[in-house]
Amino acid sequence: MERKKFIHFIALAGATFQFLPKRLDAKNQLKKSGFSDPAFHTPPYLKPGNTIGISAAAGYITQEEIQPALLEIQSWGLQIQCGSTIGTRYFTFAATDLERIKDLQSMLDDEKLQAIMCARGGYGLIRIIDQLDFTKFIQHPKWLIGFSDATVLLNHVFSNFGIASLHSKMCNSFPDNPSLADAVQTATIQSIRKALFGEKIAYDIPWNIHNKTGIAQGVLIGGNFKTMESLNESLSEMDVENALLFLEDTGEYLYSIDRMFWGLKRSGKLAKLKGLIIGGFKIKPDDPGEAFGKSIEEIVLEKTSEYHYPICFDFPVGHQKNNFAIKHGVIHSLEVTSIKATLIES
Repeated sequence: MERKKFIHFIALAGATFQFLPKRLDAKNQLKKSGFSDPAFHTPPYLKPGNTIGISAAAGYITQEEIQPALLEIQSWGLQIQCGSTIGTRYFTFAATDLERIKDLQSMLDDEKLQAIMCARGGYGLIRIIDQLDFTKFIQHPKWLIGFSDATVLLNHVFSNFGIASLHSKMCNSFPDNPSLADAVQTATIQSIRKALFGEKIAYDIPWNIHNKTGIAQGVLIGGNFKTMESLNESLSEMDVENALLFLEDTGEYLYSIDRMFWGLKRSGKLAKLKGLIIGGFKIKPDDPGEAFGKSIEEIVLEKTSEYHYPICFDFPVGHQKNNFAIKHGVIHSLEVTSIKATLIES
């Protein structure tokens, strides 16, 4: 059989991600998955009556802890299907690797589900990502929802299959009593609903004196900085060519953040961007006598001084209360002026 025909045959047979070349642009990845319509970049938006699966693919969480999230999601007219990893525990994980693989795999394969929300973050997805089979998922894409450790999953499905997902709060971040939640908490939770039901993303961010002005358009990708660093030279590595990159982190020393930005610069990734969005960075205080001497803004501007794309600081995303939902793997426009910064889904 000729090589081209053989590749085509594999694609039509529903090849899993193991058969896909490591670095392909999103359009070609979808073609090799049997798709030709670019609309498949974005999973179908939800409507009342649809079902969201809840899986703890990383850290453990109890049924009681996710109850506020379940009630809120049901108030949107959606149904819930909890996985077998909710309410179980294996050390810091929700279950063993094999049990978490089985639970998440069943949801990826389930055509009755229109979305899957990670119950919480923690650590664990990188241990199981290479054992997951995305054959049925790419035939029937659904929204994958989460952040922090879920950065692994969100970047993997876009890097390999060009499929969008939702970077947002998870079950453990829903307020216990919505009626007592403040305006920011309410807005962040409602941003998840709006995104899943197809409303376009549009955020205005107050001016930061360190911002770099400009206008750019590109695919919005990113997530937890330390987690993204762990994906380098793997099948889940981000492709930043012509992208709007957003980054956030928590619990890292300033010198560690500086080192990660040097990694981006030395690898040539910073030079390839269309724009850079800096979200929340909860900095670990320097040890006594070991002050690093640079702020997060100074670290970023030092590494990007030779580039002319827009840079936005203090974007409301990350390990913080004002963690708004954004569509990962979807084209957005970023405009940074001397008054404000605006991110709009294109």
